[in-house]
Amino acid sequence: MESTVATAAIAAPGVIHLSVTNLILQADPVVKAVMAMLVFASLWSWGIIFDKIFRLRSLANQAEQFEDRFWSGSSLEELFERVGQRPKDPMSSIFVAAMKEWRRSSSKGGLPPATGTVQVAERMDRVMKISLEREMDHLNRRMIFLASTGSVSPFLGLLGTVWGIMNTFTSIGAAADTSLATVAPGIAEALFATALGLIAAIPAVVFYNKISSDLARYALRLENFAGEFGAILSRQLDTK
Repeated sequence: MESTVATAAIAAPGVIHLSVTNLILQADPVVKAVMAMLVFASLWSWGIIFDKIFRLRSLANQAEQFEDRFWSGSSLEELFERVGQRPKDPMSSIFVAAMKEWRRSSSKGGLPPATGTVQVAERMDRVMKISLEREMDHLNRRMIFLASTGSVSPFLGLLGTVWGIMNTFTSIGAAADTSLATVAPGIAEALFATALGLIAAIPAVVFYNKISSDLARYALRLENFAGEFGAILSRQLDTK
């Protein structure tokens, strides 16, 4: 007997079904567009997050391997030949850029010793700085999307919420009915848009801060290497 009553209650027309699927399907076209943008932003943000995390982890390992070879005591020329013309990580790129400038400067003559030494050192520092900035610019790509998602998504979700509530009040006025069956679906879909905005924004903000911190530490590591390498080349110039 109780089962029959429960089945009849579920089949009753006044029963409200507020599943996620129903909220999306029954939403206003504007709210649907907002939800679609938030879902896309969230998925793309996670793609960027995983790409940056794995990329930085790989670069850290490659930097350790290169530094082991660099400080192993082998000659710079030998290391340059081993790295090749197409380095696979930023630290190797900085090394190759400086060594190319070193070779070009060594093949030229005619400058006074003191002036020539200063100019060669300045050129090597400049090419290493340019290489470092170019590599970091490449690593920082798409980070602006994470920052934008973290800052814009809550407001985009709020737009969907406000629009949904406006439609709910319009429906209440047209039907002259303030029952829960009339009010609840619109309020639920409106709040669902806000939830999607927060779901997209919170991970984007958290991982943007983490990845930015990791990128800053990696950039400092490259700067320290460039400074040490520049000092080594300057000492070799002085001995010549």
